Amino acid sequence: MRDVFLPKAPEELWAILEKEPAAAIYAGGTDLLVKLRSGLLDARSLICLERMEAFQGVRECGEEIFIGAATTHSRLIADRLMRRHFPVLVKGATVLGSPPIRHMGTIGGNIVTASPAGDTLPALYVLEAEVEIRSTTQDRRVPLTEFIKGPGEVDLQQGEVLAGVWLKKTSEWTVSHYEKVGRRKAQACSVAGMAALLNVSNSGKIEAARLAWGSVGPTVIRSTTIEHALIGESLTSNTLNSVAHLVREAVSPIDDVRATAAYRRAVAGALLLRLAAYGKREN
Repeated sequence: MRDVFLPKAPEELWAILEKEPAAAIYAGGTDLLVKLRSGLLDARSLICLERMEAFQGVRECGEEIFIGAATTHSRLIADRLMRRHFPVLVKGATVLGSPPIRHMGTIGGNIVTASPAGDTLPALYVLEAEVEIRSTTQDRRVPLTEFIKGPGEVDLQQGEVLAGVWLKKTSEWTVSHYEKVGRRKAQACSVAGMAALLNVSNSGKIEAARLAWGSVGPTVIRSTTIEHALIGESLTSNTLNSVAHLVREAVSPIDDVRATAAYRRAVAGALLLRLAAYGKREN
């Protein structure tokens, strides 16, 4: 039997952590329960954050938007602010798992699990997200790219809790795209995925680009070399084909039960070509 604590306010959370410093912290628990059942985690006590109002919901704060770590994917998908400002993240959350997983799983859990296949992560990388970490002694904000250190490894010390994610509102992107490839059409763990934000002029020239790939390295891969190679070029299949080799060079996939490294490398390059659909038709 394990003790399960359900704090409602930060002061309750800190008091519990003081008594139970080794407790496992979770919100939706979709990854935690799997680890407990498989014996990968043996926690004497659990702390559930689902009743922490401070860690829930989407809030507009001037030129930034805060997403509480305990916000479920379903709630994120339905939120008006998210759909207006960050459709690439909404698209990533929409293809995450099954409806029950999206109703239970949280954005904070997807981040802290730090799986290279996490569906929200490529979108959060191109949005240049920062995470807010709280403890009894300090609050700090860290770029997501620095917070995630490797597969399952994050910059979270004992006594610290991920409170949420900060996203800056940016100018409207002409192209906001997320796509993943799995072994089946739905409810599949990603073999490779790509998030893309592009600004394209009326003449079809790429003026700005942010691109990130998931499931093709120990962490999400974002390459400024690829982004810079696209700027000033027309958004056509010829342009994207000329840059695809840079994608295959940038990624560092592995062989596993879902796919070979060679297949992942090929898919990562092919996903870039999907952006041609947003450009003008070639003559």
